[in-house]
This record gives sequence, structure tokens and C-alpha cells, in this order.
Amino acid sequence: MVTFRKSYHPYISPHDPCNPIYEKYFVTPPNLYITFQPNRLPQYSAKEALRKGTLWPIFYDPYYGPNEVEERGESQ
Repeated sequence: MVTFRKSYHPYISPHDPCNPIYEKYFVTPPNLYITFQPNRLPQYSAKEALRKGTLWPIFYDPYYGPNEVEERGESQ
């Protein structure tokens, strides 16, 4: 299953004066998982495409912050 939100565990230095962050998250765009653009994809209207930043719904990926993930029903 493709997940757009990924995580990694950064190195934590013993000499770092800040509190450590044990797990960091990042988001990958959906176009990384599509090798070619299929024919006859559904399209947004021009007004909606300008608002969303893409013409095709499969490439639309709104940013959700770490606190909003639970509201969407996804798990981290």
C-alpha cells in the first residue's frame, strides 16, 4: 500500500542542547508513484484547478499538518 506520509528516526547527538525529536515525518507527492500519465484522466474545471494547483484530481495532494492526520482517519 502506498502511503504519502513517511517517517524516519534522525541521529540524536548526546551533545545537542535541545530536546530530541525521536521521529520526524515528511510527505511525498502522488506523482512519485505514477510512472506515466494515463490517457483520458478526469479534470477539474479551470476555476477549481487554479484553486487546487493541479488540473487532475489524482495529482491533488493537500498538505495536512501532523495534528490533522487523526482527523482524516489515517494513522502515522
